[in-house]
Amino acid sequence: MSERQVLSLAFLKPVYELESRIEQLDSIVQVKKISLINEIKILKYQLSELKKEIFSSLTPLQRLHFVRQADRPTTLDYVNSILDDWVELHGDRGGADDSALVGGLGTLSNQTVVFIGHQRGKDTKDNLIRNFGMPSPGGYRKALRLMNHANRFNFPILTFIDTPGAWAGIEAEKLGQGEAIAVNLREMFSFKVPIICTVIGEGGSGGALGIGVGDRILMLEYAVYTVATPEACAAILWKDSKLSLEAAEALKITSPDLKILGIIDRIVKEPLGGSQSSPIDASMILKTVLMEELNALSSLSIVERQNLRYGKFRKIGTFYEEI
Repeated sequence: MSERQVLSLAFLKPVYELESRIEQLDSIVQVKKISLINEIKILKYQLSELKKEIFSSLTPLQRLHFVRQADRPTTLDYVNSILDDWVELHGDRGGADDSALVGGLGTLSNQTVVFIGHQRGKDTKDNLIRNFGMPSPGGYRKALRLMNHANRFNFPILTFIDTPGAWAGIEAEKLGQGEAIAVNLREMFSFKVPIICTVIGEGGSGGALGIGVGDRILMLEYAVYTVATPEACAAILWKDSKLSLEAAEALKITSPDLKILGIIDRIVKEPLGGSQSSPIDASMILKTVLMEELNALSSLSIVERQNLRYGKFRKIGTFYEEI
């Protein structure tokens, strides 16, 4: 965490305070060479129970603020832990190499895969380079180039979604932002290889969907997935971004809500305290789930996978009214 600045969240203040007390006792043990095993054990138990209580009752807006934390693992953090060996590939072959969207080749349990994901920065300087995880058209075209490569050589595709949205600048519109995302949506439906998409943090609008069409849509337990940020939604509907709490509740952005609605297929558990509390454990849990899903998809025929993918997205948003 060291260099990554972590915004202190009010609802996690009791956790921070208890962790600080445990650290103080640990330092006393080291300096004064006295035994405080029982005291530390009691405090650690209290910390565990406190985390269970807080994280079992997070509001949608609290989840959003939580996954925006600077110490939340990013795409490259997961890739580095999940894949046995990997190499990043660059460029869209059109003169751009967007660092907000990364991708490359790797091996998962002796299976060559193509990985693609949004990449946020680890500090302010890095965020400026990564454009805060908001890809430009060149980023989506780079992703499409890598996915075409995967389809040509029969490599499964793993995508990792973590963006507040695609870059919304005037320059992005001039370069064809909407067209780049739309082409990705169309092409991802046609690919013959297995595609597994995982929302690891914040999945925002079309920026997330640009790499979000897959056979299986996974979502980390505390991640959020939304058509618009609660702040933007509140500003559009009620002309007041301060009503983001109400907007977050109405948008149904949490993993349990989206599982019920059929938007996602599976919720991936996170370690107690979230993925940032133990990135390695979080990565191992996700790796196990990805291997399970990949094995299941590999047993299906190409036509079955394409029909599954198409059918899944056709069902989204359907509803029935009683007359």
